[in-house]
Amino acid sequence: MNGYSGLRQEELDLLPSAEDVRTYSERGWYLSEKLLTDAEADALTAASERYYAGQRDRKLPVEPEKWADWKPGDGEIQRNNDYVHYQDDTIAEILRKPIIGAVAARLAQAEAIRIFQATLIYKPPVAEERSNIVAWHFDKYFWPTCTSENMLTAFIPFHDCTEEAGTITMVSGSHRWARRHGADRGSGAPEDVAREYLLNGDAQRNGVTDLEKVPVHIPKGHMTFHHCLLYHGSGKNRSAEPRRAISLHLQDETNRYQPHHLSDGRQQPYKHDVLVRRTADGTPDYTDPDFLPQVWPVAAD
Repeated sequence: MNGYSGLRQEELDLLPSAEDVRTYSERGWYLSEKLLTDAEADALTAASERYYAGQRDRKLPVEPEKWADWKPGDGEIQRNNDYVHYQDDTIAEILRKPIIGAVAARLAQAEAIRIFQATLIYKPPVAEERSNIVAWHFDKYFWPTCTSENMLTAFIPFHDCTEEAGTITMVSGSHRWARRHGADRGSGAPEDVAREYLLNGDAQRNGVTDLEKVPVHIPKGHMTFHHCLLYHGSGKNRSAEPRRAISLHLQDETNRYQPHHLSDGRQQPYKHDVLVRRTADGTPDYTDPDFLPQVWPVAAD
């Protein structure tokens, strides 16, 4: 395949086919071939345990406002930890594996792919814990400072990930909805943890009467990719083991910073706007190689 000369033949065989790309465009998500070896998946588990115990290869120079940073004192809730691709070298090396970026580029039909954010996730096997439910949402809603609407996310479990374990559930085709809610950020009413009213409201606005919700069984070493406008969420972990994963948000080469203001006129930044370097005109640079490294094509040595 043209443009993939940096991959070995066995990696080329793992790339999405033309039909896969067409299907991704139609339904908004894709289940990959086995992109990680069992050893790499196990290395992510081991690295995550070291991370939870406090090990950092690098620390953020400044802590962004409202970033996810679970600590042991926070209790046995769902753990979310941002910027693991910056703070842990083992995790960073695996997430930068060229085949992951190449698959993302092929699905997005992009020339280049950079990391935008990476969040380590641990969903404990406590079915009654409310934090075990990830409400329906689409990622672009939380990225108003991004110009691109072609961004995508790789959901990377460290093990076989089933519906019982609370795997990711996709609302097929929802990335093509033109009309979307303008609700305030955050959760809905306490009795509506899943925010079904937001999903159903947007479906009605777009004339959709039959939602296709697909809980994706992801074998170990495989991962899903979903479009930044696709509605998705996850249910409770009803298994006996924790669900471990990384949500790897990716940006195409067209993405740049744009200012975003709330209805009251206040500036709405993204959390790493305080971390990245500045462009010549003083705005956050979303091509900063330290925090938002390019993963495809692989840079020449």
